[in-house]
Amino acid sequence: MTSATLITRERIAEIERVIRPHIRHTPMVRADLSDFRLPAQPITLKLEMLQHTGSFKARGAFANLMTRPVPQAGVVAASGGNHGAAVAYAAMRLGVPATIFVPSVTSPAKLARIQDYGAALRIVGDRYADALAASEQFVAQCGALPVHAFDQPETLLGQGSVGLEIEADDPAIDTLLVAAGGGGLIGGIAAWFAGRIRIVAVEPELAPTLHRALAAGQPVDAESGGIAADSLAPKRVGMLMFPLARALVTRSILVSDDDIRAAQRALWETLRIVAEPGGATALAALLAGHYAVAPDERVAVLVCGANTTAVRFDA
Repeated sequence: MTSATLITRERIAEIERVIRPHIRHTPMVRADLSDFRLPAQPITLKLEMLQHTGSFKARGAFANLMTRPVPQAGVVAASGGNHGAAVAYAAMRLGVPATIFVPSVTSPAKLARIQDYGAALRIVGDRYADALAASEQFVAQCGALPVHAFDQPETLLGQGSVGLEIEADDPAIDTLLVAAGGGGLIGGIAAWFAGRIRIVAVEPELAPTLHRALAAGQPVDAESGGIAADSLAPKRVGMLMFPLARALVTRSILVSDDDIRAAQRALWETLRIVAEPGGATALAALLAGHYAVAPDERVAVLVCGANTTAVRFDA
Protein backbone atom coordinates (compact mmCIF):
# COMPACT_ATOMS: atom_id res chain seq x y z
CA MET A 1 0.00 0.00 0.00
CA THR A 2 1.13 3.56 -0.70
CA SER A 3 1.24 6.55 1.63
CA ALA A 4 -1.78 7.98 -0.18
CA THR A 5 -3.88 4.95 0.78
CA LEU A 6 -2.39 4.43 4.26
CA ILE A 7 -2.48 8.03 5.49
CA THR A 8 -5.87 9.50 4.64
CA ARG A 9 -8.36 11.93 6.17
CA GLU A 10 -10.69 9.05 6.93
CA ARG A 11 -8.04 7.04 8.76
CA ILE A 12 -6.82 10.11 10.66
CA ALA A 13 -10.38 10.76 11.83
CA GLU A 14 -10.71 7.12 12.92
CA ILE A 15 -7.46 7.26 14.89
CA GLU A 16 -8.42 10.57 16.47
CA ARG A 17 -11.57 8.99 17.89
CA VAL A 18 -9.49 6.15 19.35
CA ILE A 19 -6.88 8.36 21.03
CA ARG A 20 -9.21 11.21 22.01
CA PRO A 21 -9.65 10.05 25.65
CA HIS A 22 -5.88 10.21 26.15
CA ILE A 23 -4.88 13.45 24.41
CA ARG A 24 -5.62 17.13 24.86
CA HIS A 25 -7.42 19.18 22.24
CA THR A 26 -4.86 21.97 22.42
CA PRO A 27 -5.92 25.61 22.06
CA MET A 28 -5.38 28.11 19.29
CA VAL A 29 -4.54 31.70 20.21
CA ARG A 30 -4.99 34.76 18.03
CA ALA A 31 -2.03 37.12 17.90
CA ASP A 32 -0.64 39.77 15.59
CA LEU A 33 2.79 40.22 14.09
CA SER A 34 2.73 43.72 15.57
CA ASP A 35 3.05 41.96 18.96
CA PHE A 36 6.52 40.96 17.74
CA ARG A 37 7.39 44.47 16.44
CA LEU A 38 6.65 43.60 12.84
CA PRO A 39 4.09 45.16 10.46
CA ALA A 40 0.58 44.42 11.64
CA GLN A 41 -0.83 41.14 10.37
CA PRO A 42 -3.07 38.72 12.31
CA ILE A 43 -1.77 35.20 12.87
CA THR A 44 -2.95 32.20 14.86
CA LEU A 45 -0.75 30.01 17.06
CA LYS A 46 -1.65 26.36 17.64
CA LEU A 47 -0.29 25.65 21.12
CA GLU A 48 0.53 21.98 20.78
CA MET A 49 3.32 22.33 23.34
CA LEU A 50 0.47 22.11 25.88
CA GLN A 51 -0.09 18.50 24.83
CA HIS A 52 0.64 15.71 27.34
CA THR A 53 4.43 15.26 27.68
CA GLY A 54 5.04 18.73 26.25
CA SER A 55 4.84 17.95 22.53
CA PHE A 56 2.60 16.65 19.75
CA LYS A 57 4.30 13.25 19.99
CA ALA A 58 1.75 11.87 22.47
CA ARG A 59 -0.75 11.58 19.61
CA GLY A 60 1.38 9.18 17.58
CA ALA A 61 2.43 7.25 20.67
CA PHE A 62 -1.14 6.48 21.71
CA ALA A 63 -2.09 5.70 18.11
CA ASN A 64 0.59 3.00 18.03
CA LEU A 65 -0.03 1.50 21.46
CA MET A 66 -3.82 1.45 21.10
CA THR A 67 -4.07 -0.04 17.61
CA ARG A 68 -1.14 -2.48 17.42
CA PRO A 69 -0.73 -5.65 19.52
CA VAL A 70 1.83 -5.09 22.30
CA PRO A 71 3.88 -8.20 23.24
CA GLN A 72 4.86 -9.12 26.78
CA ALA A 73 8.26 -7.50 26.21
CA GLY A 74 6.50 -4.16 25.84
CA VAL A 75 7.43 -1.35 23.51
CA VAL A 76 10.70 0.23 22.46
CA ALA A 77 11.41 3.59 20.86
CA ALA A 78 14.39 5.55 19.63
CA SER A 79 14.10 9.27 20.06
CA GLY A 80 15.79 12.61 20.36
CA GLY A 81 13.64 12.98 23.46
CA ASN A 82 10.07 14.05 22.76
CA HIS A 83 8.96 10.83 21.07
CA GLY A 84 10.60 8.81 23.82
CA ALA A 85 8.79 10.79 26.50
CA ALA A 86 5.50 10.33 24.65
CA VAL A 87 5.93 6.57 24.27
CA ALA A 88 6.97 6.30 27.92
CA TYR A 89 3.88 8.26 28.98
CA ALA A 90 1.50 6.24 26.80
CA ALA A 91 3.03 3.01 28.09
CA MET A 92 2.63 4.18 31.68
CA ARG A 93 -1.01 5.12 31.09
CA LEU A 94 -1.76 1.81 29.36
CA GLY A 95 0.25 -0.36 31.73
CA VAL A 96 2.91 -1.79 29.42
CA PRO A 97 6.73 -1.83 29.76
CA ALA A 98 8.74 0.67 27.72
CA THR A 99 12.42 0.96 26.85
CA ILE A 100 13.61 4.23 25.33
CA PHE A 101 16.89 4.78 23.47
CA VAL A 102 18.17 8.35 23.14
CA PRO A 103 21.43 9.96 21.95
CA SER A 104 23.72 12.03 24.15
CA VAL A 105 22.42 15.31 22.64
CA THR A 106 19.01 14.79 24.27
CA SER A 107 18.22 17.68 26.59
CA PRO A 108 18.07 17.13 30.37
CA ALA A 109 14.41 18.19 30.36
CA LYS A 110 13.52 15.35 28.00
CA LEU A 111 15.62 12.78 29.86
CA ALA A 112 13.79 13.72 33.05
CA ARG A 113 10.42 13.30 31.36
CA ILE A 114 11.26 9.80 30.17
CA GLN A 115 12.48 8.71 33.58
CA ASP A 116 9.53 10.28 35.38
CA TYR A 117 7.16 8.14 33.30
CA GLY A 118 8.90 4.97 34.47
CA ALA A 119 10.52 3.80 31.23
CA ALA A 120 13.92 2.12 31.04
CA LEU A 121 16.23 4.80 29.61
CA ARG A 122 19.30 3.98 27.53
CA ILE A 123 21.65 6.69 26.21
CA VAL A 124 23.51 5.52 23.09
CA GLY A 125 25.72 7.46 20.65
CA ASP A 126 25.68 11.09 19.66
CA ARG A 127 22.72 11.34 17.27
CA TYR A 128 19.24 9.91 16.68
CA ALA A 129 20.57 7.43 14.11
CA ASP A 130 22.76 5.84 16.80
CA ALA A 131 19.83 5.41 19.16
CA LEU A 132 17.70 3.99 16.37
CA ALA A 133 20.30 1.35 15.50
CA ALA A 134 20.57 0.31 19.15
CA SER A 135 16.79 0.10 19.48
CA GLU A 136 16.60 -2.17 16.42
CA GLN A 137 19.15 -4.52 18.00
CA PHE A 138 17.06 -4.53 21.18
CA VAL A 139 13.93 -5.48 19.22
CA ALA A 140 15.79 -8.35 17.56
CA GLN A 141 16.87 -9.66 20.97
CA CYS A 142 13.64 -9.47 22.95
CA GLY A 143 10.75 -9.02 20.51
CA ALA A 144 9.44 -5.73 21.88
CA LEU A 145 7.13 -3.68 19.65
CA PRO A 146 9.09 -0.90 17.91
CA VAL A 147 7.33 2.45 17.82
CA HIS A 148 9.04 4.56 15.18
CA ALA A 149 9.19 8.30 15.74
CA PHE A 150 8.01 9.17 12.24
CA ASP A 151 8.18 6.32 9.70
CA GLN A 152 5.21 4.26 10.90
CA PRO A 153 1.62 4.59 9.58
CA GLU A 154 0.08 4.86 13.05
CA THR A 155 2.55 7.60 13.98
CA LEU A 156 1.59 9.73 10.99
CA LEU A 157 -2.11 9.10 11.55
CA GLY A 158 -1.85 10.19 15.17
CA GLN A 159 0.09 13.34 14.32
CA GLY A 160 -2.43 14.10 11.59
CA SER A 161 -5.01 14.72 14.30
CA VAL A 162 -3.30 18.08 14.87
CA GLY A 163 -4.57 19.11 11.44
CA LEU A 164 -8.05 17.86 12.27
CA GLU A 165 -8.14 20.09 15.35
CA ILE A 166 -6.78 23.13 13.52
CA GLU A 167 -9.47 22.86 10.85
CA ALA A 168 -12.20 22.28 13.43
CA ASP A 169 -11.19 25.35 15.45
CA ASP A 170 -10.39 27.74 12.58
CA PRO A 171 -11.60 26.53 9.17
CA ALA A 172 -10.65 29.86 7.58
CA ILE A 173 -6.91 29.14 7.87
CA ASP A 174 -5.31 29.00 4.43
CA THR A 175 -1.59 28.67 5.33
CA LEU A 176 0.07 26.61 8.06
CA LEU A 177 3.74 26.78 9.02
CA VAL A 178 5.07 23.54 10.54
CA ALA A 179 8.54 22.58 11.78
CA ALA A 180 9.85 19.47 10.03
CA GLY A 181 12.32 16.84 11.17
CA GLY A 182 11.67 13.21 10.29
CA GLY A 183 8.35 14.28 8.85
CA GLY A 184 5.73 12.46 10.91
CA LEU A 185 4.02 15.67 11.98
CA ILE A 186 4.04 17.57 8.70
CA GLY A 187 3.27 14.39 6.76
CA GLY A 188 0.22 13.61 8.87
CA ILE A 189 -1.02 17.19 8.77
CA ALA A 190 -0.50 17.45 5.01
CA ALA A 191 -2.49 14.25 4.53
CA TRP A 192 -5.35 15.68 6.58
CA PHE A 193 -5.59 18.90 4.58
CA ALA A 194 -4.92 17.08 1.29
CA GLY A 195 -3.96 20.22 -0.63
CA ARG A 196 -6.81 22.40 0.63
CA ILE A 197 -4.42 24.84 2.35
CA ARG A 198 -0.77 25.79 1.90
CA ILE A 199 1.57 23.74 4.11
CA VAL A 200 4.98 25.35 4.65
CA ALA A 201 7.83 23.30 6.11
CA VAL A 202 10.40 25.08 8.29
CA GLU A 203 13.73 23.48 9.23
CA PRO A 204 17.04 24.53 10.78
CA GLU A 205 19.81 25.33 8.32
CA LEU A 206 22.00 22.83 10.19
CA ALA A 207 19.45 20.02 9.83
CA PRO A 208 17.85 20.47 6.37
CA THR A 209 16.47 16.94 6.15
CA LEU A 210 13.23 17.53 4.23
CA HIS A 211 14.69 20.44 2.27
CA ARG A 212 17.43 18.17 0.92
CA ALA A 213 14.97 15.37 0.16
CA LEU A 214 12.65 17.64 -1.81
CA ALA A 215 15.58 19.01 -3.80
CA ALA A 216 16.84 15.48 -4.55
CA GLY A 217 13.41 14.02 -5.30
CA GLN A 218 13.88 11.31 -2.68
CA PRO A 219 14.94 10.93 0.96
CA VAL A 220 18.70 11.55 1.27
CA ASP A 221 21.10 11.94 4.17
CA ALA A 222 21.51 15.43 5.61
CA GLU A 223 23.43 17.13 8.37
CA SER A 224 22.03 16.72 11.86
CA GLY A 225 23.34 19.59 13.95
CA GLY A 226 22.23 22.84 15.51
CA ILE A 227 20.27 23.79 18.61
CA ALA A 228 17.23 21.73 17.56
CA ALA A 229 19.25 18.56 16.97
CA ASP A 230 17.33 16.63 19.62
CA SER A 231 14.01 17.11 17.82
CA LEU A 232 14.53 18.13 14.16
CA ALA A 233 17.67 16.30 13.05
CA PRO A 234 17.21 12.70 11.90
CA LYS A 235 19.60 11.46 9.25
CA ARG A 236 16.83 11.46 6.62
CA VAL A 237 13.06 11.86 6.39
CA GLY A 238 10.72 8.89 6.50
CA MET A 239 9.84 6.95 3.38
CA LEU A 240 6.14 7.07 4.26
CA MET A 241 5.96 10.83 4.62
CA PHE A 242 8.07 11.78 1.61
CA PRO A 243 5.42 11.17 -1.10
CA LEU A 244 2.99 13.20 1.00
CA ALA A 245 5.47 16.05 1.35
CA ARG A 246 6.41 16.01 -2.32
CA ALA A 247 2.74 16.24 -3.33
CA LEU A 248 1.29 18.41 -0.57
CA VAL A 249 3.97 20.63 1.03
CA THR A 250 3.91 23.97 -0.76
CA ARG A 251 7.32 25.27 0.26
CA SER A 252 10.37 24.47 2.38
CA ILE A 253 12.17 27.19 4.37
CA LEU A 254 15.44 27.07 6.29
CA VAL A 255 16.15 29.19 9.38
CA SER A 256 19.33 29.78 11.34
CA ASP A 257 19.97 28.86 14.94
CA ASP A 258 19.96 32.58 15.75
CA ASP A 259 16.52 32.88 14.12
CA ILE A 260 15.26 30.03 16.31
CA ARG A 261 16.70 31.54 19.50
CA ALA A 262 15.08 34.86 18.63
CA ALA A 263 11.71 33.14 18.15
CA GLN A 264 12.05 31.39 21.51
CA ARG A 265 12.76 34.72 23.21
CA ALA A 266 9.92 36.45 21.37
CA LEU A 267 7.38 33.80 22.39
CA TRP A 268 8.39 34.14 26.03
CA GLU A 269 8.77 37.91 26.17
CA THR A 270 5.61 38.68 24.16
CA LEU A 271 3.16 35.89 25.03
CA ARG A 272 4.81 34.10 27.98
CA ILE A 273 4.93 30.92 25.91
CA VAL A 274 7.81 28.54 26.60
CA ALA A 275 9.01 26.69 23.49
CA GLU A 276 11.99 24.45 22.95
CA PRO A 277 14.10 25.22 19.84
CA GLY A 278 12.17 22.79 17.64
CA GLY A 279 8.90 24.17 18.96
CA ALA A 280 9.82 27.74 17.96
CA THR A 281 11.27 26.88 14.55
CA ALA A 282 8.08 27.43 12.53
CA LEU A 283 7.55 30.90 14.01
CA ALA A 284 11.19 31.74 13.30
CA ALA A 285 10.42 31.75 9.58
CA LEU A 286 7.91 34.57 10.08
CA LEU A 287 9.88 36.65 12.56
CA ALA A 288 13.09 36.45 10.51
CA GLY A 289 11.27 37.53 7.36
CA HIS A 290 11.74 34.28 5.45
CA TYR A 291 7.98 34.00 4.92
CA ALA A 292 6.03 37.12 4.01
CA VAL A 293 2.33 37.07 4.84
CA ALA A 294 0.03 38.41 2.13
CA PRO A 295 -2.50 41.08 3.20
CA ASP A 296 -5.54 38.78 3.13
CA GLU A 297 -3.74 35.58 4.07
CA ARG A 298 -4.90 33.64 7.16
CA VAL A 299 -1.73 32.15 8.61
CA ALA A 300 -1.40 29.68 11.47
CA VAL A 301 1.85 28.64 13.11
CA LEU A 302 2.33 25.39 15.00
CA VAL A 303 4.23 25.70 18.29
CA CYS A 304 4.92 22.02 18.68
CA GLY A 305 7.09 21.46 21.77
CA ALA A 306 8.12 22.95 25.12
CA ASN A 307 10.54 20.49 26.71
CA THR A 308 13.34 22.84 27.67
CA THR A 309 15.08 24.13 30.78
CA ALA A 310 15.59 27.53 29.15
CA VAL A 311 13.17 29.16 31.62
CA ARG A 312 13.84 28.50 35.29
CA PHE A 313 11.57 29.27 38.22
CA ASP A 314 14.06 29.41 41.08
CA ALA A 315 13.93 33.17 41.57
